[in-house]
Amino acid sequence: MRVFRDINALPDFNNPVLTIGSFDGVHLGHRQILERLKEEARKRNGETVVITFHPHPRLVVPGKGAPLLLINDLEEKIKLMEASGIDNLVVVPFSLEFANQSPEAYVEDFLIKRFRPSAIVIGYDHKFGMGRRGDIRLLQTYAAQGFFEVLEIPKHTTRDIGISSTRIRNAILEGKIALANELLGHPFSLTGKVVKGKQIGRQLGYPTANISIENKAKIIPAVGIYAVFVELDGNRYRGMMYIGNRPTIEGDGRRSIEVHIFDFKGDIYGATITVFLIQKTREDRRFENLDLLKEQLAIDEQETKAVLASQQSGKTAVVILNYNGKKHLNTYLPSVVTHTPSEVDIIVADNGSTDDSIAFLKKNYPNIRVIELPENLGFAEGYNAALKQISATYYILLNSDVRVVEGWVTPLIKCLSQNETIAACQPKILSDTNPDYFEHAGASGGFIDRWGYPFCRGRILDQIERDGGQYDDDTSIFWATGAAMAVRADLFHGIGQFDGMYFAHFEEIDLCWRLKRAGYDIMAIPESKVFHLGGGTLGYQSPGKIFLNFRNSLFTLFKNEGKGRVFYLIFVRLVLDGLSGMVFIAQGKFSFFLAMARSHLAFYAHLSRLRKRKKIENQKIKNLRIGTYNTKGRYHKSIIWDYFVRKKRKFTAL
Repeated sequence: MRVFRDINALPDFNNPVLTIGSFDGVHLGHRQILERLKEEARKRNGETVVITFHPHPRLVVPGKGAPLLLINDLEEKIKLMEASGIDNLVVVPFSLEFANQSPEAYVEDFLIKRFRPSAIVIGYDHKFGMGRRGDIRLLQTYAAQGFFEVLEIPKHTTRDIGISSTRIRNAILEGKIALANELLGHPFSLTGKVVKGKQIGRQLGYPTANISIENKAKIIPAVGIYAVFVELDGNRYRGMMYIGNRPTIEGDGRRSIEVHIFDFKGDIYGATITVFLIQKTREDRRFENLDLLKEQLAIDEQETKAVLASQQSGKTAVVILNYNGKKHLNTYLPSVVTHTPSEVDIIVADNGSTDDSIAFLKKNYPNIRVIELPENLGFAEGYNAALKQISATYYILLNSDVRVVEGWVTPLIKCLSQNETIAACQPKILSDTNPDYFEHAGASGGFIDRWGYPFCRGRILDQIERDGGQYDDDTSIFWATGAAMAVRADLFHGIGQFDGMYFAHFEEIDLCWRLKRAGYDIMAIPESKVFHLGGGTLGYQSPGKIFLNFRNSLFTLFKNEGKGRVFYLIFVRLVLDGLSGMVFIAQGKFSFFLAMARSHLAFYAHLSRLRKRKKIENQKIKNLRIGTYNTKGRYHKSIIWDYFVRKKRKFTAL
């Protein structure tokens, strides 16, 4: 989504369909408007434009009654709009001068001149201009002259929107967060900077991040204790939040907003965090002494964790990332719907497709949730953006070209639920075009050699084995394939998600390597079986694939190997990859040679970013560590030497 804050620097929108409003909360009523907007834009092969105002018009031109309290600040609203799949958000600086322009000037100089809309989606009672004299009838006079089409939002819809906005604010003020979240369609959030407090929580064994809310118009819930999720640096943690004037501790009586983040260590003073409120767990009250308060905090911790677990416990989401894959969805999605248990959510995250994938899904699979991402973010960042919007205990990441069979989900979730030290697992991956053979992307579990070259049980380099049941035992592996990977949601976010620099290929190996360094295990569970077409987005034998694999392999090696070894390993890789390049030339594959050479140049160009990324990831690994580096699945020899010199072409020969 593009965000524009300067109305004097707007681009020429492509056949825009626009709507106008404050959209405070971006709640379920607003979502109806946004869905209508997207539908109309698709019909016209245009783009969606949402015009909103900052500050809120009622803060500039106050109405009757109490001052307006905002459900969202501007940055929160922008994130929610982006999650709604809008193409463009225009934030108009609202002032008395803007409010006092005539309705005709508003239409001619603002809407027509700056946006040239194809259509305007608007409520029947929308008012604008000086004295709020402009209305839909005035817009319709311009529509009659051919300037744009006016698409009216029915009376019952706008009435429902008004009622829900009021109900949401009242629910928040009363501490009825579960009700507010139901009406919003997403958790209510507070965003602010972490400031220093009196550190009483640290003395009690419950250090808290004191949050300063800069926007004084932001609505604050009733005093009490809340179960929350905390988003910090793109990662999500569990926590409990306190809102009140701390009656047990002598102070100035001012309201305090502070959150204790479970299983987190680190200095975050000055950081901006977002807290998603899930449920109020108790009222605030005064305790006779700090010992009694500490006892109550221990009880609060258990109750809060139970509430948050109930939000996630047992929930599994199968998430399919799609990009222009209507053909694959038509072929493979029926098997997923048929053979996935009803209690498991199936979600398609659309990565900015330009075909009619979304229309196909809405027509044929109206009960499947579709997350519309604004553009093709690649495999890595596409999944990162989508999974932030999905509440589940376990994610199953599934390629759009995978056919599943009866019983494929249960063994994977059983593996993760019975052993908390297992971070991720994968099924046995067979070829959909030749089902007697393993498929390249994962086979029966991923391994990696001493130089960072990956291979699998059932696939070494490009040598694919026939499946004869030889790898049907559950076993520890080094990496699970992104084509069909089950992973704990909290660990996926806690370890830092996929690395967005990768775009596609090798990001799952990097993720698993980081989890292994934190002491977790990765498993292959062949009782679960799926069939993968493979190469559906980028062919295995293509220059683009060669470039990404070589480059991202070097990224992964640099980030995950220690200082004492990494540059030696990179030098050896330079030599080995150079030999691969000579083979490409000998085979007449000059485009492959150039792709490999470009991959090394790209690696060196990214060294500065990689160093910063490595430092951040090392801290996340430290925060999550449950034991020493789990090296199961690491092959301490050279798979290249074994394959080409020792002629070992099967995993059983190693």
